[in-house]
Amino acid sequence: MEIVQVILSTFLSVIALFLIGKLMGHKQIAQLDFFDYITGITIGSIAAELATELEKPWKPLIAMLIYGVVSVCLSILENKVPRVRRITNGMPTVVMDSGKLNRANMKKAKLDLSEFLVLCRQAGYFDLKAIQTAVFEYNGSLTILPVSTERPATPSDLNLSPQQETFFTEIIMDGRIQGEKLHNLGLDESWLQQQLKAQGYRSAKDVFLGMCDKNNSVQFYTTK
Repeated sequence: MEIVQVILSTFLSVIALFLIGKLMGHKQIAQLDFFDYITGITIGSIAAELATELEKPWKPLIAMLIYGVVSVCLSILENKVPRVRRITNGMPTVVMDSGKLNRANMKKAKLDLSEFLVLCRQAGYFDLKAIQTAVFEYNGSLTILPVSTERPATPSDLNLSPQQETFFTEIIMDGRIQGEKLHNLGLDESWLQQQLKAQGYRSAKDVFLGMCDKNNSVQFYTTK
């Protein structure tokens, strides 16, 4: 009987965690700010407690719901009142400008020199002379504006007008035709079969991954 209770409470924990995660949105996963980080850890800890709580599982469940609701309400408030975001998350801090480091701002952001150099290297900047401005964001990332002479050349610099690229959609995955995605592109399986034959494939089963963009440009990939 106790094993059944453990199983049921675990499933309840998983379901509650899933629903609260959906309620809080993808921001919880994609980009954590200070409060999201704390909330995520706390909800995870409460969910683990809920999975083993046999006598009164409603207590940790209510706590999870409160944390989730508070996080959603705070997010809504931040969108409507930008000043709240400044209080909860802080503001971006310029730590380097015009080739000069700002020691006061680095101290304010609690960013030491070693960490700054690591963030620069992670962004691909090993020579600080190539950096015009560096901004330490409230989520802990470093945004860098390179010196104009050091940035990569763009087509507009070369007076070129390349065709706009578009996203590729998976139309074949693991040898299976993704009919709905294919139809959303305004294409059909007979057109796909023609493309396969044109590139030397007998059928979709010979392709591990097939991708197509809005310009009907197709790419097929096989596997060993």
